[in-house]
Amino acid sequence: MMDKPTHWTVRHFSQANPSGPGCDSVPALLRRLADSIEALGPAEIQDVVIASEMTEHGPWRSGTVYFHLPEDED
Repeated sequence: MMDKPTHWTVRHFSQANPSGPGCDSVPALLRRLADSIEALGPAEIQDVVIASEMTEHGPWRSGTVYFHLPEDED
């Protein structure tokens, strides 16, 4: 007999640097993501994924944060 798989829901948001010059700045993206994570309050961060898309100004950095809030435990 197979065990029933465990499922859960995770929240997420994505952000990117503004397009144009500076869009390749990893420090700027990390500051942007950190500010948004801090604004969530007491969240459990599950994962942070950084991605790049090539543009005429270099790699355009973006990030996705996966998280749970305390009320998600109910």
